[in-house]
This record gives sequence, C-alpha cells and structure tokens, in this order.
Amino acid sequence: MVIVDANVLLYAVNTATMHHDVSRAWLDRALAGTEVVGLPWLSLVAFLRIATNRRAVNAPLSVDEAADQVTRWLDEPAAVIAEPTTRHAAILTGLLRDTGTAGNLVNDAHLAALAIEHGAQIVSHDRDFARFAGVRHRLPA
Repeated sequence: MVIVDANVLLYAVNTATMHHDVSRAWLDRALAGTEVVGLPWLSLVAFLRIATNRRAVNAPLSVDEAADQVTRWLDEPAAVIAEPTTRHAAILTGLLRDTGTAGNLVNDAHLAALAIEHGAQIVSHDRDFARFAGVRHRLPA
C-alpha cells in the first residue's frame, strides 16, 4: 500500500504547478495499477480545502468540481480510504515525542502513523517525512 499526501493530489490537478506532470502521471498509473492506493481523509479534505481556495490557487475549482474529483479517485479499483487502527493514537504520540515537536508536523505525523499501521509507504513532495523513524516515503515518479 501507498499513502498519498495531499500535495500529490493538488499537483495532479493543478496544471500551473511545476510538479503537475509527474504527480498526474504517477497518480493515474497508481490508481490503474494493482497496488493499494490509500487516500486518507486528511489528504482528501486538504485537497478540497486548498483546491477550492481562491487565495491558495490561481484557478480554484468549484466545490462540485473538487468533490467530483475526489469521487473519481475513490471510484478507482486500487483506491481505499486509509483509516487509523486501534494503534493509531499510540503510534502518533510516539512519533511526535520522538521528533520532539508537534505544531506543523501533526498532520505529517498522522500520515506517518497510518503508513506504519498499514505497512505502507508515503508518496509526497514533502521531505518532512524523513523526520519520522521507520517511515518509508518517496517522491511520485
């Protein structure tokens, strides 16, 4: 399983970004492939929040466009909602303690905990995942 960070979803849709082509190609291949693609609600909600925000993107999507995009991703056979397990709180807290910080890393720690729980790798353009011991991560390529 791979866990997809929100930035990959945003870049895959926003043609004005420098990471659009690689993110779109990777996401299309992944969703058409055989490996499970975990789409956490955190990533999907962040996509909805940012993709529809006029202050965040030059050409925001309408709510319907963004919601339809999320539905299309979730309708793909390889896609699943990556849900926390009963171990999530302990893993999340441990990751935050081990890094000695919380704040802006809480969402990343949440995705990292999901990856640990599911034996998954995080796909992201964000290098902060390297801070979390034992978390496998890579760029979309």
